[in-house]
Amino acid sequence: MNLKFSFSNSKKIFSTIFVIFIGVSLSYGQSYIKDMARDSARSDQRTGGIIEKAPFQSGQNDIRLTVNVPAFQMTFWQNGKEVKNYLIGVGKKDYPIFVGRREIKNIIWNPIWIPPNSDWVAPALRGLVIQPTDPRNPLGKIKIPLGYGYLIHQAKGTRDLGNLVSHGCIRVLRNDLYDLNAKVVSAHSLEISDSEISTAKRTKKTFVIDLQETLPIEITYDTIVIEGGKLHIYPDVYGYKKNTVENLRKELKSNSIDDSNISDIDINKAFARAKNKRMYVVSVEQIKEGELLSGKAQPVLKLKSKSKRKTRKRRR
Repeated sequence: MNLKFSFSNSKKIFSTIFVIFIGVSLSYGQSYIKDMARDSARSDQRTGGIIEKAPFQSGQNDIRLTVNVPAFQMTFWQNGKEVKNYLIGVGKKDYPIFVGRREIKNIIWNPIWIPPNSDWVAPALRGLVIQPTDPRNPLGKIKIPLGYGYLIHQAKGTRDLGNLVSHGCIRVLRNDLYDLNAKVVSAHSLEISDSEISTAKRTKKTFVIDLQETLPIEITYDTIVIEGGKLHIYPDVYGYKKNTVENLRKELKSNSIDDSNISDIDINKAFARAKNKRMYVVSVEQIKEGELLSGKAQPVLKLKSKSKRKTRKRRR
């Protein structure tokens, strides 16, 4: 067979490849823009202003997870109702967590860790297989792959919660991961015995639970949220320039709130109150009365502090 190759044909081939490449790039870019603009799953825009809570039900497999990064909160939903919230830590500013939708396919107990070829990993560790028994393994008892190297895995402790602590991953306390695992297994009616879970907790032997149906997780980055009739302004922890006058006015208008009596100066003052680890919260009713600044700054996460017991020497 004689194949003829001409410059004109090569131009056509190159043009076709270029168009496909640009098409894929634009599609990805559009998806990213859409994901970054998506409202928190807890926003009144998506819940109608009411988040119905319900106890967990075994065998009901309509479950999903949602995360709003600046709120440092992960919610477990079942049949469209809130079952439980988990406090989390997320990726550092230089290594942010993925924003968008992913599918969870398995849960891995006592996982190995393969350090990536990244600048934060010591060169001697890159590419090695770090066993669960190795103290250099940072993943803890459970990891839940989200794809592209992103994970949910065990936090080092409560200090991780509400902080930028990882390299692109979501950190959750060990007991909360145990609880999440139990709910997923029970909801999907997976044939996993109590003894298998007990062994996984007690030992360092790797144990993989494959899900029969994928578990959806949606990760948003929504710093201006009206939830339960209250405006929540979270610190823009990744510096994505989300806390702007334009974005706040857009949030108010999308919730049918007249913003004509609110000045740009007051909006910027409200943003100034949402800093460090504190968010600014004000009711919709106060906003409607032109009292945007009548709200309160409060901790993003309310962590229970362990009371230190004071030992007293008995007098003899």
